[in-house]
Amino acid sequence: MKFGIIGAGMIGHFHAKAITAMSGGELHSVFDLRQEAADKLVAEYGGKAFSDMAEFLADPELEIVTVGTPSGAHLDPTLAALNAGKHAIVEKPLEITTERIDELMTAAAKNGKTLAAVLNRRFHPGMDAFKKAADEGRFGILSSASAYVKWYRDQAYYDSAGWRGTWALDGGGSLMNQSVHTVDALLYLAGPAKSVQANTVCLAHERIEVEDHCVAIIEFENGARGVIEASTCTWSKDGHPARVQLAGTEGSVFLADEAFELWDFKEEKPEDTEIKSTLMKGQEAGLGANDPTAINFYQHQRNFEEVVNAISEGREPSTNATEARKSVELITAIYESAKNDGKKIFL
Repeated sequence: MKFGIIGAGMIGHFHAKAITAMSGGELHSVFDLRQEAADKLVAEYGGKAFSDMAEFLADPELEIVTVGTPSGAHLDPTLAALNAGKHAIVEKPLEITTERIDELMTAAAKNGKTLAAVLNRRFHPGMDAFKKAADEGRFGILSSASAYVKWYRDQAYYDSAGWRGTWALDGGGSLMNQSVHTVDALLYLAGPAKSVQANTVCLAHERIEVEDHCVAIIEFENGARGVIEASTCTWSKDGHPARVQLAGTEGSVFLADEAFELWDFKEEKPEDTEIKSTLMKGQEAGLGANDPTAINFYQHQRNFEEVVNAISEGREPSTNATEARKSVELITAIYESAKNDGKKIFL
């Protein structure tokens, strides 16, 4: 399929790398309001550069777009693409409210096009093994399900663009921006949440509207309890990995970025030996923990390939809008709780 990229910033470069490496897709065009930014990206990766959205979307050869604009600016370009008859893959979060996501889903259905999200942290061997164990019920009665993103962003990060740290365009701080993928992974593994109680604060940054630290207590539909802790003010030399931890009456698994700190089940299976020999690690640097440019692109590549395969097979991709909506629903409920002095919010 012929891809077009909307947004030629840092995320657009990730998308270009993933599209160039993937099977089933090729980079066809790039749109950015700044013509020089679009020109720079196509000079490096190929394709045609546009600074006029209507002209970009009118190209009959263009089949699918990726959207890498600021989080709170996903709605308009995605709606335009869907209404122009293009499929769309949208960066995290799909949008910053469930109402906007529902509007996008309605447009996709009306136009008969696929709307998918970038949920790239689902696409690595560690997550494949983790999901298989969860689906097989290997944890027994799941009692604990938690996620921890203890990252660091300096003040210069927030000062680098006017939209950073704003409710309107970031949709939130350390939770919505840096932690949405890990929240998605937690829900993907543990199932839907039932209620939340939360507290947020801005401790270490200036001139931002949003939180840089959040702690939430989660009750899941299956009865498990857990914690989500999200921060951009927890410094370490190498950076803490993003962690997802599940534990129950028959097993415990702690995932740190793409490998396991713990893989321990009461009833062992043959595949456990291989997992322990190939997917374990100690304390290593987190992917993007201190430096957002350090995130690799191969998970985006697998994500894009999954969407293309789903379109060709006439099915919904595993990263469809319904899946992407779940993390936004939970995150906005956490914010609602925090704004109401930790009131329990039911989803």
